[in-house]
Amino acid sequence: MQEAILPLLQTLLPAFIIAVISYYFFSSFMKNEEKRRRFITVRESQAKTLPTRMAAYERLVLFLERIKPASLVVRTKPGNLSKSEYEQGLIAAIEHEFEHNIAQQVYVSEECWNIIRAAKNTTIQKLRQVSMTDKVTTADGLRQAILNDLMDKRAPSATAISFLKTEVNDLF
Repeated sequence: MQEAILPLLQTLLPAFIIAVISYYFFSSFMKNEEKRRRFITVRESQAKTLPTRMAAYERLVLFLERIKPASLVVRTKPGNLSKSEYEQGLIAAIEHEFEHNIAQQVYVSEECWNIIRAAKNTTIQKLRQVSMTDKVTTADGLRQAILNDLMDKRAPSATAISFLKTEVNDLF
């Protein structure tokens, strides 16, 4: 009986070892093939979405440029408005620009979108602070005070634009 088992083991043991090695190589091959397919799919997807993302970054930079106080007051003339009406008009212009670009948040990181919102809110807050000073009594005075106040300081949107540029550079 032992004499019959020994030739059987001599035949089955190499076959078993070959089966285990084959299974290992086959499973490794399948895992690598799956990773390759995913990589190709992601690369093709990125090639299709990159132009859309770049357009979103461009729109957001344009938004941030348009809400810079210096740009805003040059575009928005006070006319016959009172100081408070002019202030509300400037804030409404910022809010309108923001609402017009709100869908762009889908294409940027959450941190980037939070910085853009913070730039918008800080700009509005600075406009309100300048408007609250006692020295400003007219819309033209408010316009001049905004220009004077923010000429010396960096606009909140400039910081956000710097962050956007960094994020775009990280894409490449």
